[in-house]
Amino acid sequence: MIRINLLPQKKRRIEASAGGDTWVLWIVLAVFVQVVGLWFYQGSQEAILAEEQRKNRVLQASIAESKAKISNHQATKDELARLRAREEAIVQLQMARTGPTAILLELSRLLSPGQAPTTDAATLATIRKNRPLAAYNPTWDTRRLWLTAFDEKSKLLRITGMARDAEDVAELAKRLNLSNFFDNVRFLPAKSTVDFATKLDLVSFALEAKVNY
Repeated sequence: MIRINLLPQKKRRIEASAGGDTWVLWIVLAVFVQVVGLWFYQGSQEAILAEEQRKNRVLQASIAESKAKISNHQATKDELARLRAREEAIVQLQMARTGPTAILLELSRLLSPGQAPTTDAATLATIRKNRPLAAYNPTWDTRRLWLTAFDEKSKLLRITGMARDAEDVAELAKRLNLSNFFDNVRFLPAKSTVDFATKLDLVSFALEAKVNY
């Protein structure tokens, strides 16, 4: 009769079974660690993504605000331009109302005894010193010249009149040139004539000048 001892084999099976369970536990533990690690990694990436999205929203809001400011700036510039144009139009209207009156008053001064052109005293003194012939004559007899017509269009003045001689016309031209109200005085063709009532020789003249008002 043959006897078989089974005890050692049973022990080996138990040891093999225990060893296999240990490897399974290690594998499960490794998988668990990987899952936990991936969960933490995903969480950190989501936090980074959320922060980047927040920064992007802040940046977009800043861009929108800058665009709004730029738009408002252009609107403000346009409004200022409109107001300036309106102010200039009002000034032009006021000048158109008062300018011709000021020109007539200045002409009256130029043709009144003892009156002088409206100009800066220092400028007049310099002219008298450096260009005495360009200065006006304070003793001129203004009765030697008179105006017969006055016309102003687009700030271009044309005056016509009669004078005893060419020197009187030249004196008026000097006074016009010295006045702050006139520029670019120009002689137009003149002609000699005779006054039928007094039989005096006269000069019929015309002048053009730009007016300042």
